[in-house]
Amino acid sequence: MSTASAHNKSMTSLAPIVVMLFFAWGFATSIVDAVIPKLKEQFALNYTEAMLVQFAFFLAYFVVSVPAGALLARLGYLRGIVAGLSIMTLGCLLFVPASSMGLFAAFLLALFVMAGGITVLQVAANPLMSLLGRPETASSRLNLAQAFNSFGTTLGPILGSVFILSKAADGDASARGVHVPFLMIAGLLIVLAVLFWFLRGREGTATDQQSGGSGLSLKVLRHSQLALGVVSIFVYVGAEVSIGSAMVNYLTLDRTRDVASDFGTWVAGLIHLHDVLNTPESKAAVLVSLYWFGAMVGRFIGSFVLRFARPGIVLMACSLAAALLVSLSMASSGTMAMATILSVGLCNSIMFPTIFTIAIDGLEEETPQGAGMLCLAIFGGAVVPMITGKVADMTSLVLALIVPVACYLIIAGYGLLTGLHLLSGKPAAKGGAPRAVSMH
Repeated sequence: MSTASAHNKSMTSLAPIVVMLFFAWGFATSIVDAVIPKLKEQFALNYTEAMLVQFAFFLAYFVVSVPAGALLARLGYLRGIVAGLSIMTLGCLLFVPASSMGLFAAFLLALFVMAGGITVLQVAANPLMSLLGRPETASSRLNLAQAFNSFGTTLGPILGSVFILSKAADGDASARGVHVPFLMIAGLLIVLAVLFWFLRGREGTATDQQSGGSGLSLKVLRHSQLALGVVSIFVYVGAEVSIGSAMVNYLTLDRTRDVASDFGTWVAGLIHLHDVLNTPESKAAVLVSLYWFGAMVGRFIGSFVLRFARPGIVLMACSLAAALLVSLSMASSGTMAMATILSVGLCNSIMFPTIFTIAIDGLEEETPQGAGMLCLAIFGGAVVPMITGKVADMTSLVLALIVPVACYLIIAGYGLLTGLHLLSGKPAAKGGAPRAVSMH
């Protein structure tokens, strides 16, 4: 066996281990949805103040993305992953003093540091995954990794409901129980960091060279397909995070509390947690897992559909469906309101990777700069939930869902324009399977 082929085999064998990173940050990201109602109750926060949790989390994407790229260029992929895991572990451990001090600001700091580590991991793991094998199967590998990411986001709310929102966790007079699941996550991250440290020698010159970037430049936004893609990523992440963050509080409103409690009890019974998930909040939190489960299922369905349909048209259809579902939930109550809001996850599934793929298509040598701009746009997860929270405080949580509806309509417009090839840039071809960064 030649040296080159042996190296390629060694690099390919890393793929299953890298997939574990997608699961880890998806798990950590979605458990934040259970933290929000707990902190809202303990610190008597209004909706705007509660959304500061997501603001602190997604602010890290805006602040850390560019330094993460520079760090990756200096260290390479595998050492960069070790650095990201170490930062993320530090953030998880900071929940211990935050819980002891009982300070809302301390929780925000812990979330920011943890999200900073996740940002470094995303900057490193997504391009690395595309290099661990044949170029023609890169999309397949990233879709598989994103499926595991969605699996993590499905399990996260369940753990959060058990350790943060259940009656046993509620026995704490303060938010002290919040740190428990993050300590568990820290243990997993330490194991992964040690593993990647011992594997760092497998990284070759090919991946080292590709890890370097040439920096971000606003000039790349002259491509209207990319510029509007940045806007679409901004509002998409904002809409998804707004709904996920408000879900527990929304399902425990009078209009949905009884049906959500009954359905949550049934789901808890299926996973043998009915004795633990015994508060309205914990039952609602376990239903949030269905929201993220829909995203996982939708990615498999979307991967198949995108082989035959134009990505822009599929994006428009999913966005309009999401807007319709949220609107139906706002206009109804009981089972209809619950079922429609939970079903939005299915529509969300293909949006991020499809927008990403369409936006960078045809950028050629400017692709790294375009991808960097799209990663910065994840900052929408900090801004849009704050707007949603403000509207909720001024009106009601139900009426505040008009904000994500507006976001989905913007995305639908982008899908229509790109589906009809009305924007500058190389048109995305049929079968444009998502090749993008996974947000969660």
